[in-house]
Amino acid sequence: MEDNAATQPSAITKFARPALIAGALIAVVCIGLLIIIFALDSFNAATYSVAGKSVNDATDEARDIRELYSGARTGGIITLVISAVVAVAAAVVLYRNRGNEPLDEDDDGEDYDLDDLTGR
Repeated sequence: MEDNAATQPSAITKFARPALIAGALIAVVCIGLLIIIFALDSFNAATYSVAGKSVNDATDEARDIRELYSGARTGGIITLVISAVVAVAAAVVLYRNRGNEPLDEDDDGEDYDLDDLTGR
């Protein structure tokens, strides 16, 4: 039995790279969603205030405009936080295990140059 100097990657290390990619991608999508929600809220408030009304009034219509995107905003913020935590945790796992890749079992330590590969 042969002894490898490198440790074998744990199961968590195998999933760290896809988790980092997915977490970062979801975070970017959530940021875009929150920007769109902010723009729609601003547009609705500006449209409502054209008639001289304020979105901060105590009327039912003003309250409906304020709460129009509250569910999407809350869900976007929660998803953004969770995906950011997953991405940071995966990055930490990858950073801590950056030198622990398993050795290639077919590698005998020899280097090959172009002449060896072309048969010259």
